[in-house]
Amino acid sequence: MINLPETGFFREKHLLESEDENIPPLIPISKSTWRRGCKTGRFPPPIKNGRINIWPVETIRALIANGLVWEK
Repeated sequence: MINLPETGFFREKHLLESEDENIPPLIPISKSTWRRGCKTGRFPPPIKNGRINIWPVETIRALIANGLVWEK
């Protein structure tokens, strides 16, 4: 089970990259696949915060629980 914070936001790099090479990223796909999926609706759209994109923890938790299948 993945231990996620109760509230807050993730940046793209926190979702798709891992600081430890022995631990897989939260979402094990490439940046281009993630961005394309967000654009087409396969994955949740980001919230713009200035120049960065962020995703609520609750949204990412739901995405992981559904096996990376986003239900709008």
